[in-house]
Amino acid sequence: MIRAAKSALLALAGICASVLMQPAAHAADLSSYVEESAASVCNVPSVLNRISSKFAHQVRNVPNLPQVAISDFHRIHLRRSEPASERWPIARHYCGAKVTLSDGLDRDIWYLIEEGQGYASVGDNVEFCVSGFDRWLVYNAHCRVLQ
Repeated sequence: MIRAAKSALLALAGICASVLMQPAAHAADLSSYVEESAASVCNVPSVLNRISSKFAHQVRNVPNLPQVAISDFHRIHLRRSEPASERWPIARHYCGAKVTLSDGLDRDIWYLIEEGQGYASVGDNVEFCVSGFDRWLVYNAHCRVLQ
C-alpha cells in the first residue's frame, strides 16, 4: 500500500516538474500597451505568452489560415469577472484586447482565464479566439462564447 502511494506521488511529481520546466514563449514588450484601467489578471505576461504560443500552433495546424503571428497586444481590458464561490468554485475572467499580427493588421481578441484549471490543476487554463481565425466555429460565430 505504501509502495503504491509512493509510486503515485513520484508520478505526480514528474508530471508537475515537466509542466513547470516548459520553456516560456516570448511575446512583445507589453508594458507600454496596457490601458491603465485594465485589471492585472488580463495582462499577466504568462497568459499573453501562452496565447501567442497557442495562436502560432493554430495557424500552423488549421488548414487555410494565413501564416501570421501575434506581434503585439494593446487595449487590454477586463470584460467580466466571475469570482470563485460556493456555487461555482472556479474563478473566471473574460478579457478583451486588440492584437497586431505580423501582417500589420489589427484584430480583436477575446480570452478566458480559468483559475487553477491548468494541466493537472497547476496554473490557469486560457482559452482565446482571434476574430477571423475561428475557422471551425469552436467559439461560435464572431467568438461569441468568449465575449
